[in-house]
Amino acid sequence: MAADRGLFRRAPVRPLLAASILSADFARLGDHALQALHAGADLLHVDVMDGHFVPNLSMGPAVCAAVRRACPDAFLDVHLMVTDPGRFLEPFAKAGADSVTFHVEVEGDPLRLAARARELGMGVGLASNPETPVHRHEPFLRAFDLHLVMSVHPGFSGQAFLPAVLAKTRWLRERLGTEARVEMDGGVGPDTAGACTEAGCDVLVSASALFGAPDLRKAAQAMHAAAARG
Repeated sequence: MAADRGLFRRAPVRPLLAASILSADFARLGDHALQALHAGADLLHVDVMDGHFVPNLSMGPAVCAAVRRACPDAFLDVHLMVTDPGRFLEPFAKAGADSVTFHVEVEGDPLRLAARARELGMGVGLASNPETPVHRHEPFLRAFDLHLVMSVHPGFSGQAFLPAVLAKTRWLRERLGTEARVEMDGGVGPDTAGACTEAGCDVLVSASALFGAPDLRKAAQAMHAAAARG
């Protein structure tokens, strides 16, 4: 069975849990990614950092392709925290990405990049950093399958959740209705998931709260339960 590439394009039924492999054990990445899916994660989130847009380097298309080989049926949600996302659309499409998200803060034409991502067979999302005004999303609300709200300053896993971004989440959900997903990324765990879904988020990205937990299955169950309470 192939990955469900329409996952982000359907109206939300329940919040989705995205396991960010940034906090997985890279020495056994394929096994760790599979464990997250078997534990209850709905999809895998691939954080790509270029050391320029954010002060860290992470992974590239080769890692994405390796995860695709290990998890052939998984939905791979690639988050491009890079200065020039256009350079990476085709490489990640070839590596097996199902959806790609880039930032509104980078130079370029978001609509052109979105069209190119779709030509390559991928879904497409638009992200913004915590301090970026939500009105930067407004011209592009219905041009994307997903709008990603960073709830930490991007670049490193394990940061504390910034509750001020919940207002941005509410603003987006009020205007989008069920026409697009709203994703929260950063500091999302059982203690913050409910506030995220209450504000309108329906995709929760979790890294250290899942992969850093003693029991991955129990951690995923706690996330789903907290999201449902929201």
